[in-house]
Amino acid sequence: MNGPSRPRVLVCDDETQILRALRVILRDAGFEALPASSGEEALDLAAVSRPDAAILDLVLPDIDGIELCRRLREWTEMPVIVLSAVGDEDAKVRALAAGADDYVTKPFGPRELIARLQANLRRIDPEPEQSLIQTGELSVDLASRTVALSGQEVHLTPTEFDLLKLLARNRGRLMTHRDLLTGVWGVGYGNDTQVLRAHIANLRRKIEPDGGAGVHRYIRTDPGVGYRFAG
Repeated sequence: MNGPSRPRVLVCDDETQILRALRVILRDAGFEALPASSGEEALDLAAVSRPDAAILDLVLPDIDGIELCRRLREWTEMPVIVLSAVGDEDAKVRALAAGADDYVTKPFGPRELIARLQANLRRIDPEPEQSLIQTGELSVDLASRTVALSGQEVHLTPTEFDLLKLLARNRGRLMTHRDLLTGVWGVGYGNDTQVLRAHIANLRRKIEPDGGAGVHRYIRTDPGVGYRFAG
């Protein structure tokens, strides 16, 4: 990131109203917005200004947001968040496959957008490793590999703990099915979503306050895409 100055975020959207709103949201959260209204303009800005992150609309007047993600990924590892329409699951999956790190669905809330941005910036500028991750009534001790819910120890299998550890260490960030499968089981399991869903269901039964039967407080689902730890 760019030293002590305000982190710079490339924002690309061809709707003037949304671009203006993004500039205000980012400014109020301590970021500097670098606005672009087309994909080509965004590529030029990214090359010249070297932003710390990018927020891109998927529908642009020249090149689409998916192609823009792909071209940015050829030379930069900065976090990329895409803006997508409600229910457009296929576009979200294709954007993530092209190199996007996360997505926000329009219309979006400022707090959600900033939380997603900050979570993804931690990927490139991580905080010191925490041994103990505490959120709500859930406590995850990475050093001793123990988990407690409301002060009572929860017995996890080694695989369940590794899955929870990967989610918790990336709290707030979207972890795609492939991220989790390759991170816990290895590259040979990259497409085995059935295995992942079974372990997520087991984890929820053990760590969610209601046994995973109702609202998921700690492990939330991004339909068709992956999961995120909500601590």
